[in-house]
Amino acid sequence: MNKYASLSDDFYLNLNLNTEMELSSSRETILHFAEQMQRKYPQMRNFYAREKGDFVLEEDKDGGNYRWCSIEPRRVSSGYVNPAKLEDALDQHRAVLELAPYVLSVSPLDCEALDVMLGFDFSYRGNHHLLVAEALGLCPGYDKIASMPGATFINYEPNFTIALDESCRTQCRMGIECRTTPFHIRTGEFQEEQLSVYVTARRYGSLDAGTTYLEVMEELATLCREVVDNYVIDAVLTPLARTIALQ
Repeated sequence: MNKYASLSDDFYLNLNLNTEMELSSSRETILHFAEQMQRKYPQMRNFYAREKGDFVLEEDKDGGNYRWCSIEPRRVSSGYVNPAKLEDALDQHRAVLELAPYVLSVSPLDCEALDVMLGFDFSYRGNHHLLVAEALGLCPGYDKIASMPGATFINYEPNFTIALDESCRTQCRMGIECRTTPFHIRTGEFQEEQLSVYVTARRYGSLDAGTTYLEVMEELATLCREVVDNYVIDAVLTPLARTIALQ
């Protein structure tokens, strides 16, 4: 069992490679990339195009855990929802980064940003913004205004980004996404929606000479896991899960 499986209802490990130049959109290139991924992961058999020129290859979602990858005009993405082992997701991302330079002609110079993201979803029926405030608290400067008579939280999504080198090329972002709208609060009609916590490690700019996408991904994946393990689990994920359980 993956150690992250018990922290939320769903979790996933995603990879995004954003490019400066547009990727080839020829039929032969897209299908060759998809076929190579399917050869490694035969259950990835659902291939389709979106309206904006994006192409997606994914497994069936019925089982609750599935792989997917996509090609957009200037981005290649890969994800694994609820993997049994984190290494399984990393192997998939390695396969994508091994194919991209040769099949999609992505040069190390063509990198706008490369990022690895760990995401955690909590199912909750109610005001997500209020839940986050109750679970994580407010910074002292907000306490007084939040206590105004009749005040109701309609937008409270804490997020921050830190740089981890002097050039600010390596960054880490932690963000929370709520899906409660003012309509839900006004009517009191709440659906069970996903409250998401994202931890993203990102490297901006072209790769250094002699450095590969795989090497940068490994560094980012390590950083992402360190932030989650050492900071986010105790400070964010556990309080959210505990507060939901008490509702």
